[in-house]
Amino acid sequence: MIPLDLRETVPALESTAYLNWGAGGPSPRRVVEAAESALEYHEYEAPTEEGQYPAAFDIYDESRAAVAGLLGADADEIALTESTTDGINRVAGAVDWDAGDVVVRTDLEHSAGILPWQRLERERGIESRTLETAGGRLDLEAVKAAASDATLFCVSSLTWTHGTRLPISEIVDVAHDAGALVLVDAVQASGQLPVDVGRWGADFVVAAGHKWLCAPFGSGFLYVREGLERERNLVPSAIGYRSVVDENAADYRYETGAKRFEVATSSPAPYAGLTAAIGCLEEIGFDAIRDRIETLTDRLKDGLSDEQLLSPRSYESGLVTIAVDDPEATVERLSERGVVIRSLPGPEAIRASVHAFNTQADVDALLEGV
Repeated sequence: MIPLDLRETVPALESTAYLNWGAGGPSPRRVVEAAESALEYHEYEAPTEEGQYPAAFDIYDESRAAVAGLLGADADEIALTESTTDGINRVAGAVDWDAGDVVVRTDLEHSAGILPWQRLERERGIESRTLETAGGRLDLEAVKAAASDATLFCVSSLTWTHGTRLPISEIVDVAHDAGALVLVDAVQASGQLPVDVGRWGADFVVAAGHKWLCAPFGSGFLYVREGLERERNLVPSAIGYRSVVDENAADYRYETGAKRFEVATSSPAPYAGLTAAIGCLEEIGFDAIRDRIETLTDRLKDGLSDEQLLSPRSYESGLVTIAVDDPEATVERLSERGVVIRSLPGPEAIRASVHAFNTQADVDALLEGV
């Protein structure tokens, strides 16, 4: 399969230059049909066959295995969540915080990587520090300076504001040498770039399926490095039958591995869709996806001046940030022309998210409008 074959099965792309995958990725019919089929089977047939719970658990298992393959992890290291924000909150709730503990983040984080630490600052007395960046770049010397008394670093592998790649492996090395944990927000990378959690060495990696992976809303996932729950005594803030070994035991015991972060019953439909979506992208191949995104973003950047282009001119990702005088008005004007992008809260710019399923015509339509 080639990217344009899959494009033909995405109804949302039929008459629109959709360049907003970093916000939400419309699903191919095959993905929606997998979610619908799972839900129909779960509600119509499973009750009188193996039962609804076993049917759902089979889908959970399949989805964990698919995510593990995507990330280069083991299935036992994967917990199913609802979103990136959900995954970060599950981590934030499991660490044994003391007043004065320090969380370090960059000024490039999405609100998902900001609000949980602000809450802990208010309620638990931790300190949340922000590393300043320039042009979407993080200075490793600043990381080293912050690491000496850090408890946890929260960083994005791919910045949502500039489309730049942060040096995750190097950040992890610095943090681990200082005894700090590292949580990586990989939601902008998963689906457009290869992600290898083993190479990164991070303790936690969070993401969701509803952006570049083209899976349904509600299909999030959390990677927890093997053995970390024992090393750091990770006790989730919520508990339920999915997070314990025996829900009926007089003295409950949490599951080992990432499964202790799964709590209660959830719909199997989003995870069936996630498994199908990962399968679609694997059929195309992530190298082919990356190469096509590079070709299309090169075309877009070639049409922009240095004053307009706020992302790196050389390829790093499908996220391209463009300076404009009035971002909201530009988004509205482009929408009227059938081009879908988004504005950013900072810098004063619009952001195009170019996926492998876009065309040269999509890129040219955007250039004509800016």
